[in-house]
Amino acid sequence: MFSLFYGLWKYIFSKTEFHVLILGVDKAGKTTLLEKLKAIYLNSEGLPPDRIVPTVGLNIGRIEASNAKIVFWDLGGQIGLRTIWEKYYEEAHSVIYVIDAACPSSFEDAKSALEKLLRHEDLRGAPLLILANKQDLPGAVSSEELARYLDFKELGERPYLFDAVSAYDGKGIKFAVDWLVDAMERSKRTEILRIRAGASGGAAV
Repeated sequence: MFSLFYGLWKYIFSKTEFHVLILGVDKAGKTTLLEKLKAIYLNSEGLPPDRIVPTVGLNIGRIEASNAKIVFWDLGGQIGLRTIWEKYYEEAHSVIYVIDAACPSSFEDAKSALEKLLRHEDLRGAPLLILANKQDLPGAVSSEELARYLDFKELGERPYLFDAVSAYDGKGIKFAVDWLVDAMERSKRTEILRIRAGASGGAAV
């Protein structure tokens, strides 16, 4: 009887854990976003923007939001480091793609890297959150303008959202995270990863 009630309690109160990639070209604001996420959801200070240096390798952050545990993998965006991204695709539930909306000269590189990412078989069906970051800066384009520039005609069954945020002051971040958690909970990809984890004897996601 105890095991029955314990199982019910665990089912009700345990939180689903999702793995989310934070990607984008260099200087898009990925690590600043990660630090702001930790500041918002963990009530911690996080690193101030002026102390954040370009990521070489991987930064990891963990938060709880919308009754879910989220593990963020922030990967370096320099050209020479982008080959590392693929090593994390298979286990990712979704992707946050960060673009510096105040730097139009970086848009073409950002678009090219994103197109390559979207073609990768290991990310099939993964929800995609594209963030027009740095809305705190003058001249930053809106999420609608960025969407027109990227001009993705077809994203298949992949859930996606363009959103305008500022990783510096936190504008728009909670809305974006709420959307992402909901998208991951509804995603066929999440079910596939859950079945795969069960088949391999790993912890359920």
